[in-house]
Amino acid sequence: MKYDVSIIGGGIVGLATALKIQAKNPKLKIVVLEKEAGLAKHQTGNNSGVIHSGLYYKPGSLKARNCLQGYKELVEFCQKEEIPFELTGKVVVATREEQKPLLENLRKRGLENGLEGTRSISLEELREFEPHCHGVAAIHVPQTGIVDYYQVALAYGRKFIQNGGEIKYSHKVLKINRSGGKIVIITSESVVETNLVVNCAGLYSDKIAEMTSGMPSQIKIIPFRGEYYKLTPEKEYLVKNLIYPVPDPNFPFLGVHFTRMKKGGVEAGPNAVLAFKREGYKKSQIDLSELGETLAWPGFQKVAAKYWQTGFGELYRSFSKGAFTKALQELIPEVQESDLMEGGAGVRAQACDKKGGLLDDFAIEENDIAINVLNAPSPAATSSLAIGGTISEMVMKRLS
Repeated sequence: MKYDVSIIGGGIVGLATALKIQAKNPKLKIVVLEKEAGLAKHQTGNNSGVIHSGLYYKPGSLKARNCLQGYKELVEFCQKEEIPFELTGKVVVATREEQKPLLENLRKRGLENGLEGTRSISLEELREFEPHCHGVAAIHVPQTGIVDYYQVALAYGRKFIQNGGEIKYSHKVLKINRSGGKIVIITSESVVETNLVVNCAGLYSDKIAEMTSGMPSQIKIIPFRGEYYKLTPEKEYLVKNLIYPVPDPNFPFLGVHFTRMKKGGVEAGPNAVLAFKREGYKKSQIDLSELGETLAWPGFQKVAAKYWQTGFGELYRSFSKGAFTKALQELIPEVQESDLMEGGAGVRAQACDKKGGLLDDFAIEENDIAINVLNAPSPAATSSLAIGGTISEMVMKRLS
């Protein structure tokens, strides 16, 4: 079968990209190749369901621009398609005096990014928003919300198919060949000929990028598992909406926090520990080949040397419920170990370069046959329609 555009990956970014390309030119023949038997089985289907505001990201960065635009488009899409969501707002709380300057920097960054209404609040106001939360200072961000991104992704897929698109399930990409000026994708089920490849493969995006270029990637995906607990139903009253700590500015994770879920319940977490398999959602899941690749990557070795203390703390919390509880008690002192029950886990596809940099921004790179999305962790779900719009413009230039 011959297609104009073949999108690899049926997560929320791949599906949003398919929709946006289709909207730009409905005559294009577009296919989404998904290795699983259904959509959104990995990062999309295992995240915390937060509609991010764009608070944390460097002004002018791809994350900042796409999150702000994506937020607006996502809300409009959910309203139009009648997908349940709530704009709940959130509080970010400093629990120690030395965090106050970092919190103030966050407030200023939010305003620079256009988040009107982001403001410092008094401790009395904090207790109004979150009666059980303790801290020494706080800001309130009204733009944050909650949604079930799995349902959003399914809606993207339905619209794409309704408008004439095609999704091939259980089509794991094995090889991409160039033959006589043709681009041929060999999957586990069929052979697909295409004019352009769009790589939205998430945890395997670096592998697909290598297939498209024939060269070793200069970026390696490092999988970090984020593990959650849930508050027991009788203790869900401790959290009204969303409560976040002040993040470590040198580490691309937000720290353990509390999130009321749109599908019900309150999540507590996540931590951020190295996964021993790219799709390793449990501690017991290990792929020695993939783990060896991670450990041998020069960039990861430098990250490990730089952040070993932080990494050890995350690992300790992974195996110690007491330590996890202690981290949560910084925000809500009333939380006890007995209030936490086992939750789920997601794996974040975090790109790392050879020099030891954990890429902080979205990364989209092109070669002669492909557009490769090489780094799209949080807030990619919030930003999905904006990222899809950016890629669709790149596609139009390539195919015009």
